[in-house]
Amino acid sequence: MISWWPYARLAAAALGLTAIIRQLTLAIGNALRADTAWAGHVPTVVANFFSYFTILSNLIAVATLIIAAVWMLRTRPSTQAEPAWLATLLVCASTYMIVTGIVYNALLRHISIAGISDVWTNETLHVVIPLAMLADVLFAPRRRSMPWRTVLTAAAFPIVWAVYTLVRANVITAPATGTPWWYPYPFLDPNLPGASYLTVAGYIVGIAAAIIAVATFVVWVGRRRGDAPDI
Repeated sequence: MISWWPYARLAAAALGLTAIIRQLTLAIGNALRADTAWAGHVPTVVANFFSYFTILSNLIAVATLIIAAVWMLRTRPSTQAEPAWLATLLVCASTYMIVTGIVYNALLRHISIAGISDVWTNETLHVVIPLAMLADVLFAPRRRSMPWRTVLTAAAFPIVWAVYTLVRANVITAPATGTPWWYPYPFLDPNLPGASYLTVAGYIVGIAAAIIAVATFVVWVGRRRGDAPDI
């Protein structure tokens, strides 16, 4: 398994990066063809693109998979467990991607992607790469056991992203509609019919719970599969 696993990681990273580039190309292409000032503002469109948790989590996963694959190739004669810094990266990347897959399939799959994505890109970023990261958690060799406090480390980035999203939302004009606010996901938008900041807070709490639960699962698997557990 050790002989081909780094290549599986590199293949997954290449697939994820290709899908991200494809998605960005579609976003910029839409902006260049737009007939309104707000829809055609490329800097805002690009900034919005990199404000999606899906895109950020996939970028983190791609970078982590490449780093992990290179480390495995450079240390191939050894059977030592991955270093703590790399194990932490893998816990975080795996958590974010698994949560991305869960949230997409639970809350977002019914939303039309016409004009902003295509089926291959959408499924790759929301299903294929999450499954690849789950497989890495379950089967990747040389896994290091991590302390339970790693769960809190994994939760830090989503908290920062949520704060950034809610603060930024009301100073951005939505490219698609021209409304004076822009939220990357409808469940975060308190301006929708029937929505409020209370419902948004409920979704955030629910997603935070999911992140902690998934991170706990990832760390638990690592502690069972890895070397002697840290405290």
